[in-house]
Amino acid sequence: MSAHAAPPAVPEVPLSVKPADAREFTPRGILVALLVAAVIGASYPYVVLKLGFGPNIAVVSAFFGYLALAIGSRRVALRWESNLAQSAGTIAGQTAFMCTVMAAFDMLTMDPDAGVNLTISPMQTFLWLTSAGTLGVLMAVPMRQHFIVDEKLPYADGLAAAETLLVLDGRGAEAKRAITSMLSGLGASAAVTVGYMRLGMPEELHVVLNRFSARTGVGLSYSLLSLGSGMIIGLRICANMFIGLLLSWVIAPLLLADFGVIPETATKRDVLLWVMWPATGMMVAGGLTALFLKWNILAKTFRQLSSARVGSGDFPLRWVWIGSAVSIVAIVLVQYYGLGLPVWQTLLAIAFTVPLMLVGLRVLGETNWGPISALSNLMQGVFGAIAPGHIPANMVASGLTGTIVADSEGLMQSYKTGDRIGSTPKYLTYIQLMAVPVGAAAVALVYPLLREQFGFGENGLTSPISQKWVGFAKLLGKGLDALHPSAFVALAIAVVLGILFTVLEQNQKLRNWIPSPTGIGIGMLVPATAVATMFLGAFIEFFARKRDPKGVDSWMLPLASGMIAGEALVVVVISLLLASGVLGK
Repeated sequence: MSAHAAPPAVPEVPLSVKPADAREFTPRGILVALLVAAVIGASYPYVVLKLGFGPNIAVVSAFFGYLALAIGSRRVALRWESNLAQSAGTIAGQTAFMCTVMAAFDMLTMDPDAGVNLTISPMQTFLWLTSAGTLGVLMAVPMRQHFIVDEKLPYADGLAAAETLLVLDGRGAEAKRAITSMLSGLGASAAVTVGYMRLGMPEELHVVLNRFSARTGVGLSYSLLSLGSGMIIGLRICANMFIGLLLSWVIAPLLLADFGVIPETATKRDVLLWVMWPATGMMVAGGLTALFLKWNILAKTFRQLSSARVGSGDFPLRWVWIGSAVSIVAIVLVQYYGLGLPVWQTLLAIAFTVPLMLVGLRVLGETNWGPISALSNLMQGVFGAIAPGHIPANMVASGLTGTIVADSEGLMQSYKTGDRIGSTPKYLTYIQLMAVPVGAAAVALVYPLLREQFGFGENGLTSPISQKWVGFAKLLGKGLDALHPSAFVALAIAVVLGILFTVLEQNQKLRNWIPSPTGIGIGMLVPATAVATMFLGAFIEFFARKRDPKGVDSWMLPLASGMIAGEALVVVVISLLLASGVLGK
């Protein structure tokens, strides 16, 4: 061989293939994962209660885990060990998100007109969220094959976390390009977020289309997180979400006011209490119809899991049944002795939650927006009919639904990350089952401190999600007769349309031209500025792909992931500094 001869080419190993000597579920990986879960679980309640939404924590957790594990590491299995931290942080945050129901309990208890006493101790909070969160994780396990492998739903936050780990652990020219793209998106997003959180820059640009649009928040958000999410989700779903925006926040207020359903002085909250019925009905009908149409695939999935051995890559179905049974018993006991809910009502709430959980997994997968609040409100409506005028019943049942749905979404999102980088599904399930109690403990300990330190209201923790929960509970406390009959008519129409659109979607030739019930439904509920910004992001991705179809994938996903990561990182860091007193309120 000549001294100048090129070395033999080394075959490129796919990024999702683990080296033979790579160990994934290691003691140090587990320790770091649980530490990340503790940090996220402790910081997330402030973020949610202050901002009114939960930013992406999968990417944040992936960053924290990778940086902690990179110290002194040989890099053999770094991205797979780091994904344990991503999974643990994600599920701890999803569990901690349910501090919103704790806040709703307190708001109702403090309201003299409600006549409700819904006090729950830190220990009861821990036991409630742990048992419900564990059930949510276990119930989602069998659905990995369907949503991740067969349907390949995007789960944009999960993809962003995977791309983050691949970029952090990458090498070569393509990795450098991806790193440059991600850092550009991260830096820009972080700067914008600091600007509107700490420097007084406007967070949204509102436009006036009619006499209600200013009050319903139509316009654009400066959030690059929303822009990046739209770039990942794609034009079809984002366009349908934009249709939902127009229906809810532009057209509906005018029609409702003209027909006397809402007053001329109505606010966004007044409109939301009406449009949530058709929006949620369309999503639920569409999601359940899609599952029914593919029952044979679901049956195959359950057969495969039921015969799986413990040593295989999937979490065995037998353990799912056993763990679920134990969790249900625990939930029944906690809700009976701690929250005063009869056993039959708890079992009924769990039974009704199962289809809502499946709908939530589909909605999150397609739109990157978890419909936790919408599905919880739907359960409130169900219990408004089951136990008319009984506010504690609809609040507790909806809180249970929210927790189960939130944690099931956390597992599926982590499954998407794992599918992208080649993680073993059962290890991700193990670490999330270990991290659920960490998130529950964080809420139990941190939430009372936040309540005492900041309080609620305009000068404290606003928690719009909790306020909507409370407003709907008080409305249902008067009985379903308090709802305008037109809401039920709209619900019936939306259910029919949801079924029809889903059936027509199965035709691949027509699919791109058929409205998406998931996209329209979530677009009717999500803030209009977020939807409009996601739609803009989808347009950017569409035109970039048209112009450079071969090269766009090398920079688009890292750029969008950086936009998601930048805002999420800044929000969490600033919240930690605020909670520790380093920054003023």
